Amino acid sequence: MAEIHDRLMALLFIASEPVNSAQLAAALDEPQEDVAAGLSALSSRLDSGPLRLTDHHDCYRLVTAPEYSDDVRRFLVAEAKTELSRPAMETLAIIAYQGPVAKAAIDQLRGVASDTMLRNLMQRGLIVEQGTADEPGHPPLYAVSHSFLGQVGLTSLAELPPLPNADEVPDEA
Repeated sequence: MAEIHDRLMALLFIASEPVNSAQLAAALDEPQEDVAAGLSALSSRLDSGPLRLTDHHDCYRLVTAPEYSDDVRRFLVAEAKTELSRPAMETLAIIAYQGPVAKAAIDQLRGVASDTMLRNLMQRGLIVEQGTADEPGHPPLYAVSHSFLGQVGLTSLAELPPLPNADEVPDEA
């Protein structure tokens, strides 16, 4: 079996938000003491590489080392100038028609995790967080931004075309 610090890195890599040690222990089915030791080992392991492990009030996250900030910034600017991918368009459509909507509902409709798509759309200013859901954890609700409306030539979401009925949607070849 993989070392606990490697397992922790895998979880932290895919986490869209900081994760506390209790969540990590539960996800790995490991005692908190072992998770704490694994986090310490992971932090030491990452000290000289391009990633760092941050710890803020027992919430952990992988971040880019400061010396790579210029490279990251250039990459994000270039990425923001590219066309939206099909998954990003799909996520944007769900938010436009269903919003404000929580990530869990988006993920359920898409059948896959939407963390990357949401981050991409927020960086482009096409969606915004609009309140929180009235459910455990109070996750953010996402809605399209005014910038989105302007970019697609709408003055309100009421101008969106109606969704086709399921029997009107052509099968993809």
